[in-house]
Amino acid sequence: MEVPKDQIATLMDLGLYNSAQMLSCFLVSSPAANAETNPHLKAESLVLLGDTLFREREYRRAIHTYKQALQYYKISKHNSTTSRSSLSSNRSSSPNSFNISAINENEVKFKVASCHCALNENRQALAEMEQISKGRNLQMNLLMGKLYRYSRNNRSAITCYKECLRQCPYVIEAITALAELGVSAKDIVSLSPQNPNRSGRAPFDCFDSSRWLQRYVEAQCCIASNDYKGGLELFTDLLQRFPNNIHLLLEIAKVEAIIGKNDEAIMNFEKARSIDPYLVTYMDEYAMLLKIKSDFSKLNKLVHDLLVTDPTRPEVFVALSVLWEKKDERGALSYAEKSIRIDERHIPGYIMKGNLLLTTKRAETAVIAFRVAQELRPDIRSYQGLVHSYLALNKIKEALYAAREAMKAMPQSAKALKLVGDVHASNSGGREKAKKFYESALRLEPGYLGAALALAELHVIEGRNGDAVTLLERYLKDWADDSLHVKLAQVFAATNMLQEALSHYQAALRINPQNEAAKKGLERLEKQMKGVDPDAPEEDEENDVEDADADQEETDLL
Repeated sequence: MEVPKDQIATLMDLGLYNSAQMLSCFLVSSPAANAETNPHLKAESLVLLGDTLFREREYRRAIHTYKQALQYYKISKHNSTTSRSSLSSNRSSSPNSFNISAINENEVKFKVASCHCALNENRQALAEMEQISKGRNLQMNLLMGKLYRYSRNNRSAITCYKECLRQCPYVIEAITALAELGVSAKDIVSLSPQNPNRSGRAPFDCFDSSRWLQRYVEAQCCIASNDYKGGLELFTDLLQRFPNNIHLLLEIAKVEAIIGKNDEAIMNFEKARSIDPYLVTYMDEYAMLLKIKSDFSKLNKLVHDLLVTDPTRPEVFVALSVLWEKKDERGALSYAEKSIRIDERHIPGYIMKGNLLLTTKRAETAVIAFRVAQELRPDIRSYQGLVHSYLALNKIKEALYAAREAMKAMPQSAKALKLVGDVHASNSGGREKAKKFYESALRLEPGYLGAALALAELHVIEGRNGDAVTLLERYLKDWADDSLHVKLAQVFAATNMLQEALSHYQAALRINPQNEAAKKGLERLEKQMKGVDPDAPEEDEENDVEDADADQEETDLL
């Protein structure tokens, strides 16, 4: 009795893949599917079995099975050219790429490539896909684009992604990829079919009438070119049109996190989670923000929720790394590396790894992690990591180059200006230049607390404590920030205004009881109050010598 193939298809449609797999085993071994007498039916049966294995995530077995099917298909094809087989009349086709009753060689190769991708074997996947020279469908072009991008063949990747949008202008993955590959919004939009069909309506009239997709394209191109302000404005406009859109909320929150609008980013991440508590996408970015805010109760709950939802995603391991950073830096680093093993293109994993390496005085290795992040998609965080790593290695020239590269890539970014200032501030002869960059950053973004704190530090170093206090107290009106109180406390302690210093250290610890700088500052202040000198001048003198050595090099560069 022949095993009914349509029943296997029904089981697949119902998601009963294990049952479909067992039934496929009967089909493959049935007398009707004899390899010698009926290689075509054998090939068809093996493809069905391979599909069940793919759905069960048994990718190695699926590859092996699909390869066998292709071998029998070649035998059948050879036989059909030499003699007209009656079996050819039984062939049929189906649009479902993972549920076919007849052999389509290109589709089987695509399935083999998909299995390799699932196993992170991108080189093997690309080799399979390059055998498909004609008749690539939308799925195939999208996969080809990804694989070419992974292999850094950007020109071929752009060609494939453009072909995707010619076939369907709503492939968001292709839009984002093209934006990140430097294709202009105008060029991306021009790929959409605009010619009216016989009915007089454009095939994608929704695109023409609402133009929301065009604004989405423009937003992604803004973000890709580091125009975060323009991107946020466009995303925010879209969010008004599509309220509670989870994708837009996450995109907005991610950009806000990158540019340092931490409170706004947290609010949007939490709004997205309130709509869908099982979100995993970008939740590692949210975890980093919770750590900055020292909100460890929320961080603990977030990590628990992510582990319950999907413990296989790279975002989960970055969040674990964030959680473990304070407890066990080695364990935290291990989690960050695990996230990269799961997805070698996961940027937050490299950012987290670089920061951990920098914290543990392994700046040389940190440079490598930040460089990978920058190559995948440069943003201010990878530039900051590179600059701070080079400064830790006393490589002033490299630090300046990275900072100026950031400023060139993001001319309207206050953070990039501050980064150049940080390099100059590391050298005693560059402090005047640093002051100008910090002031420029504050003119560009008056509420940028990081630049205000850096400028205040320069005032203190050069003995202008009164200017430092005046500057910082301006920000107290709008910022309930522990680092601001710590800096004020340090300035007051340096000018022997110990009671004021004590008040600000206590304020910092009320906002963030975990603030290590406030704890250490308070210990230092207690020594001062007891009449003990807590200063260590020999370390400062040592740094002055290093700065003097780098001064001439800085002058030459600028």
